[in-house]
Amino acid sequence: MLRASALAAGLPLALLAGCTVGPDYRAPAVMTGKAPVPPLATQGAAAFEAARPLPAHWWHLYDDPRLDALVDKALVHNTDLRVALATLEQTRAQLREIEVQRTPQTGLTVDPSYAKLSGDARGVGQSIPTTAIYDAAASLSYNLDLFGQLRRSVEAGRADVGAAQAALDLARVNVAGQTASAYASVCSAGLQIAVTQRSIAVARHALDVTQRRFDAGIAGANDVVRARTLLRQTEAGLPGLDAARQAALFTLATLTGDTPEAFPAAVATCATPPLVRQPIPVGDGAALLARRPDVRQAERSLAAAVATIGVSTAGLYPSVSLGGSFGTTATALGHVAQSRAFHWSVGPLITWHVPNLSAARAQIAGSNAAARGALARFDGTVLTALRESDTALVRLARQMDNERALGAARDDAATAQRNVERLYAGGVGEFLDTLDAERTLIQSENSLAQATAQVSQDQVSLFMTLGGGWEEAPAVEGIALDGVEQGK
Repeated sequence: MLRASALAAGLPLALLAGCTVGPDYRAPAVMTGKAPVPPLATQGAAAFEAARPLPAHWWHLYDDPRLDALVDKALVHNTDLRVALATLEQTRAQLREIEVQRTPQTGLTVDPSYAKLSGDARGVGQSIPTTAIYDAAASLSYNLDLFGQLRRSVEAGRADVGAAQAALDLARVNVAGQTASAYASVCSAGLQIAVTQRSIAVARHALDVTQRRFDAGIAGANDVVRARTLLRQTEAGLPGLDAARQAALFTLATLTGDTPEAFPAAVATCATPPLVRQPIPVGDGAALLARRPDVRQAERSLAAAVATIGVSTAGLYPSVSLGGSFGTTATALGHVAQSRAFHWSVGPLITWHVPNLSAARAQIAGSNAAARGALARFDGTVLTALRESDTALVRLARQMDNERALGAARDDAATAQRNVERLYAGGVGEFLDTLDAERTLIQSENSLAQATAQVSQDQVSLFMTLGGGWEEAPAVEGIALDGVEQGK
C-alpha cells in the first residue's frame, strides 16, 4: 500500500487522467427495437386481436364487479406484495448508502479518558504519570473517484433498484392472475356442482319411473338396481366438488390478505365462471417483451452485472481521497481551547494495492462471468416469455374449439335423452336404451362444465403470460413494525 508521501507528485497527472473504467452498458437489441421480435401465435384466430394492446386492468374485460373488487383488494393487501415492496425499499436504501459515498464525508470524535501513556512512545526518557486526556477531532474527506469505482457502484445500484421494482411488478401480475384464477375455480366448482345436481335430478327421475314400472310389473328388478346405481354414482361426485370450492375460497381469502375462513360469502354462491367471450386484445411480440416484468427484471440485472465489471476493474488502479482533520488534545479540561492543544492536517490519501493485483484480476474475471450469466438469463427469459405466450394462445384457442364441440354434443345428448325417455315412459322403449341415454347426457353435461371451467382458467393463464396487471396498480399496504413508523 502506498500513501500520499509516495505519490503526491503524480496527483495532478492522475486528476487529468481520471476516467470511468469498465464497459458501458448497452441494452439488448430486442429491448430497443433494433432487433425484430417474432409475432405472437394468434394464427388469425377470431378469439384474439393482435392489433389492440392488452389493457392495464385486464380483469375489467370480464365485466364482473365482484372480480374487480377482489383483485383491487389483493393488489393492496397481499402478503407477497408486501414482501416485494419491502425488498424494493431495502434496495433503494442500499442505493442511497452508495450515493452518499460520492459526497464529502464528515466525522466528529470526542474521546475523554483517564490513562497512563508510554514515555518511550512519546520520546520522553522517563515515565509519564497517569493523567486525564481530553481528545476531540473533526474530519472531512472526499473520494475523487478518479477511475469511476463509485460511479459504477451507483450505476449498479440503480439497476438493482430497477430489478427490484420489476420484481414488485411481477408479483403484482402473479397476484392479479392468482386472484382471478382462484375466483374462476370457485365459480367453476359452483357450475359443476349445479350441473351435478341437475344430473342427480335426472337420475332420480329415471329411478322413479323405473320403480313405478317395476311396481306395475313392467320392468325387472335389475332395471331398478341399474337406475339406483346411476343415481349413486352421480351423487358421489358432489363431495369432491364441494371440497374443491372450499379450497378455492380459502385460497382467495389468503390472496386478499384475510384468514382462510374470512372468504367473501357472496362469492361462495358463484356458479358462472368468468369468461371473455369477445375477442381478447393481446398486442404484438414487441409490446409483450416491453410489458413483461420478468423480462425487465432480467434486463436490469444484466445492467447491474455489467456495471459491476467496472467496479472490479477500478481495483487495478489507485484510490485517491482528499481530506483534512482538526482537533485538540489536552491533559486538562481548561487547556483544550489553548493553541498548544490544537492539531490539524490536510492532504491526499492514495491507496493502491500493488504490485500484487491478482485479487483484483480475479474479481474482474468473476464479474465478467457473472455478466455473461446474466446475459444468458436475459436471453432465456425472452425465449420463455415468447414460448409461454404462444403456448397459452394456442391452448386457449383449441380449448375454446373443444368447448364448442362439447356444447353441440351436450345438445344432441339432451335431445336423445328426451326422445328415449318419452318412449320408455310410454312403454315402447327399452330400459337399457334409457339408461344409456341418461348416462350420455350426464357425461356430456359434466364434460361441458369441465371444458368451460378450463376455458376460464386458460384465459386467466393467457393474461398472466401477457404480463399485464402491474400498470396503474394501487399502492401496496406497507409493513408496520411495533413502535416503528412505516415510511411510504
